[in-house]
Amino acid sequence: MGKGLDRRTLAAGLGLLPLASGAMAAAPARHRPVETRPLVIAHRGASAERPEHTLAAYALAIEQGADFIEPDLVMTKDGVLVARHENEISETTDVARRPEFAARRTTKTIDGETVTGWFTEDFTLAELKSLRARERLPQLRPANTRFDGQETIPTFAEVVALAKAAPRPVGVYPETKHPSYFRNLGLPMEEALLRVLAEAGWADARDRVFIQSFEVGNLERLRTLTRLPLVQLVAARGGPADRPGQTYAAMLTDAGLKAMNAYADAIGVEKPLVVPRGADGRLGPPTDLVARAHAAGLAVHAWTFRPENVFLPEGLKGPGGPAGRGDAAGEIRAFLAAGIDGLFTDSVPPAREAVAARPPATRGR
Repeated sequence: MGKGLDRRTLAAGLGLLPLASGAMAAAPARHRPVETRPLVIAHRGASAERPEHTLAAYALAIEQGADFIEPDLVMTKDGVLVARHENEISETTDVARRPEFAARRTTKTIDGETVTGWFTEDFTLAELKSLRARERLPQLRPANTRFDGQETIPTFAEVVALAKAAPRPVGVYPETKHPSYFRNLGLPMEEALLRVLAEAGWADARDRVFIQSFEVGNLERLRTLTRLPLVQLVAARGGPADRPGQTYAAMLTDAGLKAMNAYADAIGVEKPLVVPRGADGRLGPPTDLVARAHAAGLAVHAWTFRPENVFLPEGLKGPGGPAGRGDAAGEIRAFLAAGIDGLFTDSVPPAREAVAARPPATRGR
C-alpha cells in the first residue's frame, strides 16, 4: 500500500461464492456488517519490528494481538500472488546483489510513473523464492536489519495459511497493487486472489477478509465476483490510477461517498483526512469525514500509524531524533475519538493498548 511513506469489525454475513464453470459466479446482494470494537490491522505485518511482508513480520503481529494482517499483493511471471510493497523489489530484497539477475534490471512505466529496478512480473515464483528479504527503512529501523537475509518472499497462500493457523481468529486484509497494470500484462489479480481464499476454505459467513485497492475498476469487478467486504483506498491527494481525471477529493464528497457505497463496504483513508495537523505540527480538530462516511453506509479505516518520531505529531514525539519512538498510542486515541472503525499500524502494541482502553460500540448497518 502506498500508505504513508511511499500507503469495525465487519462481522457476520460475509462469504466467498463457489466457482462456476471455471469462473467466479456473480455475487448476490452482499450482507451489511455490524461494527463492534475498532480493528487493529497489522500494516505489512509487524513492520516496525521485522522486515515488512515476511512471514516473521506477520507471525509477530498475530502474537501481538492484531485482528488482521495486511499483505500488499503483486504478481509473478507465472501468475502467483506474492506479498511485496511494490512489484519493484530492489528496496525489499537482495536482488541487486545477485549477479544471476543483473540483466533483468530495467525501466518501466507503472501508473504513469517511470520506475527502474527489478520487477516481480519478470521472475517466476521459484526465482523469487531464491531471493532474501531485507529491511526497507534501515535508517529508521536499524534493529530490523539483523533479520536481513532470513526470510523469503511469501506467497499470498502462505500468508492466508499463517492467519488460519493462528490460535484465535485472525483475518487477512490484502491490497491489490497496480491491478490494471497487471491485467494489461495478462496477469489479472481478482480471480487469482479469490481462488486462493476459496482453496483455503474461506467461503462462508464467518470468514474474516477485506480486499482493498486504490483503483476503482478493480473493486467494481470484485463486487460482481464476491460478497467479501471491499475497501476503497483514498489518499489526501491525487486520484485512482485507472480513472484519469477523477480525484479522491471528489470521491469524498457526499455524492462520491454514496457512489462508493454501490461497490465498497468501507473506505481506507489517509490520516489527515480524519484528523489533520495544524501549522504547528500538532493534531487539530477532526473533520466530518467519519460522520459523513457512516451516513453513507461506509466504515472508515485510517492509515498508517507508525511509532517513530518522524511520523508522529508534535507533542507526542519522544527522545532519540527521527528514529526514536514516541507516544503512538496517544495519536491513535485521537483518531479513535474521531470515530474510526479500524486502523492500519506498523506496530501492534500501541494500537492494541489504545483500542483496549476504548469501550466497544455497536451500530447496525
